[in-house]
Amino acid sequence: MIITRTPFRISFAGGGSDLPNYYEKFGGAVLSTAIDKYIYLSMHPYFFKDGYFLKYSQAENVNNVEEIKHRIIREVFKIYNIKGIDFNSSADIPSGTGLASSSAFTSGLINLCNAYNETYLSKEDIAEQACHVEIDLLGEPIGKQDQYACACGGLNFIEFEPSGKVNLEKIFLTTEGYKRLENNLLMFYTGQTRAAGDILKEQKKNTTDDQKKIENLHKMVQLAKDLKNELLHNNIDAMGEILHTGWTYKKELAGGISNETINQAYETALKNGASGGKLLGAGGGGFLLFYVKEENHQRVRYALRGLKELPFKFDNKGTTIIHYNKHSLRGEY
Repeated sequence: MIITRTPFRISFAGGGSDLPNYYEKFGGAVLSTAIDKYIYLSMHPYFFKDGYFLKYSQAENVNNVEEIKHRIIREVFKIYNIKGIDFNSSADIPSGTGLASSSAFTSGLINLCNAYNETYLSKEDIAEQACHVEIDLLGEPIGKQDQYACACGGLNFIEFEPSGKVNLEKIFLTTEGYKRLENNLLMFYTGQTRAAGDILKEQKKNTTDDQKKIENLHKMVQLAKDLKNELLHNNIDAMGEILHTGWTYKKELAGGISNETINQAYETALKNGASGGKLLGAGGGGFLLFYVKEENHQRVRYALRGLKELPFKFDNKGTTIIHYNKHSLRGEY
């Protein structure tokens, strides 16, 4: 049996500039981090050597790769010529919550299939392969930041060149700064999930045709650059204001990014000591992230007591093989 563990991510600034309709014209940049919430994927030889027994949010038992209903599994298994597999997926966080579950799944699956075939890809190559599967093969209206964040792990500044090339730069903080940033980020589940596709399709159209919304994205890219500079100068508290400014720009990119429930929770947090925040992911639901100085933690937690808090730490490893048993791959039990 082989098991991979792949982290989810939170994005701080620049989100939306990783969509090709924007970065192919202007270039883009985001600043994000992987966190210690994971998706776990495993597989081992199936009793029926040409069949597939797949267990994720559904179960499939099929005899041919083309019969697989899960689009990502089907395409990745075709690339790597995977046959006769018993596959299982489980995760710490539900999908549709803005933490890049789809890209974490794809990156982890590519890592898993390479290990199964005894081949090797670097983490950045895994990310690029995941982009190819999700964007090119499946036509998903998404960008490139999530695949790199989940595959590579760590706190990163990621740039997207008009050519499509992606440059990932690790952000190294002082030990004190790292701990303070990690400690002062609080995340709360809104209780709402959503499919990102419709919001991203509208955002893509708006940021192609609407000059004001294009200008908003320019400003959001600059915020990612500003945040990188502030963090490298150990001005950790700049995170709050930059999150808040970016959230005001993001809400204007498409309808459905926010709603009354989200807006009310956001304003409540600000009134009780948060210096800024944002909704993670494309919008419409999922997790609210806030930057809160330590002396205000309990006030914010009490004010948002109707929402589930998700404590987290940063992840620096990215997608990882956590179990590898060669004997079971050969059917030697």
